[in-house]
Amino acid sequence: MSQASRTRPSGSSTALNEAYDTALLDLDGVVYAGGQAIDHAVDALGTAREGGMHLAYVTNNALRTPAAVAEHLTELGVPAEAADVITSAQAVARLVADQLPAGARVLLIGGEGLRVALRERGLEPVESADDDPVAVVQGYGGPDMTWGRFAEASYAINRGLPWFASNTDLTIPSARGIAPGNGAAVEVVRIATGAEPQVAGKPLPPMHRETVLRTGAERPLVVGDRLDTDIEGAFNGGVDSLLVLTGVTDAAQLVAAVPEHRPTYVDADLRGLLTGQPEVTRTDEAYACGGWTASVRGEALVLDGDGDAIDGLRALCAAAWSHAGDGSCALDAGKAVARLGL
Repeated sequence: MSQASRTRPSGSSTALNEAYDTALLDLDGVVYAGGQAIDHAVDALGTAREGGMHLAYVTNNALRTPAAVAEHLTELGVPAEAADVITSAQAVARLVADQLPAGARVLLIGGEGLRVALRERGLEPVESADDDPVAVVQGYGGPDMTWGRFAEASYAINRGLPWFASNTDLTIPSARGIAPGNGAAVEVVRIATGAEPQVAGKPLPPMHRETVLRTGAERPLVVGDRLDTDIEGAFNGGVDSLLVLTGVTDAAQLVAAVPEHRPTYVDADLRGLLTGQPEVTRTDEAYACGGWTASVRGEALVLDGDGDAIDGLRALCAAAWSHAGDGSCALDAGKAVARLGL
């Protein structure tokens, strides 16, 4: 089934860690949240790795260096090397370096991860709009980034300098809940300047290009928690995806997903890497998975049966996506989703 015409989650008779050679894993909301490992992540990734699957960690968070991310993963019990980590800082640094001469001075609005990535590409980060930069590069700088940094970016952009952003995720998961992400900071600068940045991170092609160059994956599976970055990025790259429900996306959002946000597979958490995926079958105008059957009645989605909640969600997605076609499902799914307790 092509991604463009996806009307239901796919099944797989083979465990996903055997069907794909490389897992391209998002971090925040998939492997950890607020710095702490998500339930079952460490054991699932260890089993996948022992079975021969290559694990690569692909994050839109540009704050930390790949070495720092790898160290954190190793401390959590997920052994990793810096080469296993691909960040939007690396993607935007390559994007900038492709357009500027070696040694060009660029105004850095962000953290150490972005600073290191720019220097690796032969660019010279500077701190002020008065330091003669020829471009502005903005990435997530952490919760303590001061308002003055956004002002500095605005001064330079209003002088006509090109503007690059690592990513535009509006939110980021944290231990205490959902917090503003780099996209929120980009909006501040956009309002002050009226300019539009060139963006590198998921779901856009520069990030996919960076990932392919660094991993050499031949049969990759994107694993993420966000429809508008991870899943759309897989769609744009023409590769399969697994959505896990441990981060930003909830069941109602998934049911209403537009085609580019519909994952190949859906599971509760990273244990889904280690199993096959059940088929969703169609009978007349109903869709069945496990012990559940989903259908459209009037202006609502209806769910009958019982069993594993994720099977029910898969059936609901099939009914909703088939009904919506190339758009977003506008049917009332509230009662059906509530039955699943997700």
